[in-house]
Amino acid sequence: MKATILTPGEPAPDFELADVHGKPVRLSDFRGKKTVVLAFLRGFM
Repeated sequence: MKATILTPGEPAPDFELADVHGKPVRLSDFRGKKTVVLAFLRGFM
């Protein structure tokens, strides 16, 4: 996958990740509806 550099104010490219229940969710599902915050957790031990 090629890295993409975004400039402030530019829309994020669409992507898909699994939610906490394993169901696929796309960023585009929320476009224009809600604010999305994506957090990358390193783990918790």
